[in-house]
Amino acid sequence: MEKKRTRRDFLRISAAGAVGAVVLSKSSFGRTPSAGPSGSRLAGVTDPKSFGIGLQLYSIREELAKDVPGTLKKVSDIGYKYLELADYANGKFYGYEPAAFKKLTDSLGLVIISSHTQVEGAGITLDNARKMAEDHAKIGAKYCIQPWVVEEMRKPVSTWERMADNWNKIGKIMKEHGLQFGYHNHNFEFATIEGKVPYYDILLKNLDKDLVTMEIDLFWATKAGQDPVEMFKKYPGRFQLFHLKDMYTKQSPFFDVIKDDIAPVGAGVIDFKKILEYKDLAGMKYKIVEQDQGKGGVPTSIQDITTSMKNLTTKILVK
Repeated sequence: MEKKRTRRDFLRISAAGAVGAVVLSKSSFGRTPSAGPSGSRLAGVTDPKSFGIGLQLYSIREELAKDVPGTLKKVSDIGYKYLELADYANGKFYGYEPAAFKKLTDSLGLVIISSHTQVEGAGITLDNARKMAEDHAKIGAKYCIQPWVVEEMRKPVSTWERMADNWNKIGKIMKEHGLQFGYHNHNFEFATIEGKVPYYDILLKNLDKDLVTMEIDLFWATKAGQDPVEMFKKYPGRFQLFHLKDMYTKQSPFFDVIKDDIAPVGAGVIDFKKILEYKDLAGMKYKIVEQDQGKGGVPTSIQDITTSMKNLTTKILVK
């Protein structure tokens, strides 16, 4: 039996650590047939790729572990145009050298916008960050995103302060290679530690807005009791990337990473339409679907990401 993959497996890098990236985005408009769940075409329907929707590939990690080219073809057929990667290790993406992976995605009409990797441990090695930046530049990514903080690094407050300082240094290196560094939240960043809320009192305060942008995960922010619209009003222009995943139920705020309530976009209770009305205030440039798992804890299916695409293009992103 194949060993189950975790997010940490997909965020591996040297113990010294370095970075990651993100994605999503704009696209051309036009009317062409759209794709069904298996790549079948629905005549006369606006091409879903014209909506410029990206997919975080961590969503379908189980499928990719079995068949990278075939799975990416399904992603393209469904109508996703942009990719956010989640498997960078030893200078390769999903086991491919940068040039080979870019050739594969180009052949499928997919555009790599960003990539998630990980800064682990007590610090960083700037040489590793430069190597990461070089490799991500080769695949044409625009963003590298830090998507996770290991539990042992979430306190005390001084640890967050040190990480923010390190991420500014990484952000500068990324800028030198034409990339934007960023941070992707969960819910634990909103818990109070020593009288401070790390997300607001340390990250947004100490991170240089020109060097480190925020990729806001709307699911996790909501689960932590935050109102994304109020966040945008208080910190305009800081959120270039949106992660879209839905939730089945409204719950009291909590700060443990519990994933039993994740739904395809538009299949739950988050009002994405309202939130997206404030995208310009937020500074949003790219929107990305990410679904960590399917209902009941099963792996996210191709049908799940098809549902997200359908709901976005027929309900949420239309007037």
